[in-house]
Amino acid sequence: MTSTIDIRSLAAPTFAVRRPRRLSHRAGFWVTAATFFALMAFNTVPTPLYAVYQERDGFPTFLITVMFAAYSVGVMVSLWLAGHLSDRVGRRPLILAATGIEIVAAIMFVLWQDAAGIIASRLVAGLGIGILTASATAHLADLRRAHRPDSTAFAATVAGIANMGGLAIGPLVGGAFAEFAPAPLALPYVVFLLAFLGLGLAYVLVPETVERPAEPFRYRPQKVRIPAEGRRAYWAAGVAAFAAFAVTGLFGSVAPTFLARILGQTDRLAAGAVTFSVFGAAALAQVVFARLAMRDQLRVGIGAMVAGLVFLGAADLVGSGALFVAGGVVAGAGVGLLFRGALAIAGALADARTRSEITSGIFLLAFAGMTVPPLAVGAALLVVPLVPVFLTFVALVLALTVWAGAVVLRESAR
Repeated sequence: MTSTIDIRSLAAPTFAVRRPRRLSHRAGFWVTAATFFALMAFNTVPTPLYAVYQERDGFPTFLITVMFAAYSVGVMVSLWLAGHLSDRVGRRPLILAATGIEIVAAIMFVLWQDAAGIIASRLVAGLGIGILTASATAHLADLRRAHRPDSTAFAATVAGIANMGGLAIGPLVGGAFAEFAPAPLALPYVVFLLAFLGLGLAYVLVPETVERPAEPFRYRPQKVRIPAEGRRAYWAAGVAAFAAFAVTGLFGSVAPTFLARILGQTDRLAAGAVTFSVFGAAALAQVVFARLAMRDQLRVGIGAMVAGLVFLGAADLVGSGALFVAGGVVAGAGVGLLFRGALAIAGALADARTRSEITSGIFLLAFAGMTVPPLAVGAALLVVPLVPVFLTFVALVLALTVWAGAVVLRESAR
């Protein structure tokens, strides 16, 4: 009897390839929020450490503002080159790339600790954050919409807390390491490096929420568009964002110098706590006043900015630490509300096709505010005493806030 053999039975055995199990959208939301928070915190850890670098190497205060500004330059460059790409290539690749860039920055901080190395590390860190902010904010909105479509506003609140809250906690962490830990110029970066590795591994399992379009993708940098209608309101919103971020730039760079020179306060944890209070107030104000109409939020934000700047000017004149902290906290609350209002105004002037192009201009103006005024303060300190330099900064930012606030409120009433 003859038998036949099915040649298919001789084929090589096949094995199922097990893909890693994805997290749920709910769990992915919180992993994304934690990653966003940690990456933002890392970028303000150096704030209370600049004085430690300065004591060790003896460089002028101007160089501190250059170190700080390098971060803002990196953010602006990557916002322009890559901030919009997550809509095309997906959220996960951009956020993983940002995490990888921050890991590189952490390694640079540990291994390259002279002034040039700090500037280079800050620039690299800024490149990662420029990629991160828009991508993480959008991913949080997508993930929340996927499991709670009736509660999408919650994602914006969490994104704001992760952004400003992360920036707030960083100086506190840096100050604690500077005051109590050995090797304060290396250990905090090692801790964040390990945290990034863990968060990166977790984030790999977060679901993607963007479907890549079938047509070929032709890369171009982010366009910046100024709306033809509402141009005056747009520029006022941009100036408001510039003024708001000028305050954060001051507290992120030379506030510890002010505390040391004028108030005689050299405690690094105290310096970190002051900066924490400013960024923390910015985050908290967005939560506390979230239920107010946007125009009312703008009123509160403008009033807080004006009052806080007046307190800061008075602290400069009389050398009061209490006024300085109070001014920073009140102005910080104004920063959060004013920047949120500026983005809302820009968004209202855009349609679905131009929203990213119009809001990107507000982001660029905001980070210019974080870059140019602190640099100007640092340059002026080379030849002018701190008290008149600080008072001039306060007066100029106050004038910008009052003008922009008046225009924004008038235009929003139409």
